[in-house]
Amino acid sequence: MKPRQPHLSENCRAVSEVLGRVGDKWSVLIITMLGDGPRRFNELKRMVNGVSQRMLTLSLRGLERDGLITRTVTPSTPPRVDYELTELGRSLLGTVSALSAWALENQGEIQKARTAFDASVQ
Repeated sequence: MKPRQPHLSENCRAVSEVLGRVGDKWSVLIITMLGDGPRRFNELKRMVNGVSQRMLTLSLRGLERDGLITRTVTPSTPPRVDYELTELGRSLLGTVSALSAWALENQGEIQKARTAFDASVQ
């Protein structure tokens, strides 16, 4: 087992910053969708159910800024824009996929716990 990092404020800040990006629901879904290869903006919008155009744009920009995806513009009419995971993004794919699988596997138990909790506080 890998030794744990010491609890230093700079470590907490670094982890919080990264988790803020990769832990939001849209980023997790986008990374998962790009796991099968490059996708166009509208293709991602159709695949990521419920995301607005603005939120998809902001999420893609953030992922690109953090070096997790690349944006490639191909000159055409209209211009073609493709998004793809970088090597760094691919290294995150296994973790994100495992988290997604865990969420799907445990959604029933979580809903039961929420229902029981909500009933107990009313």
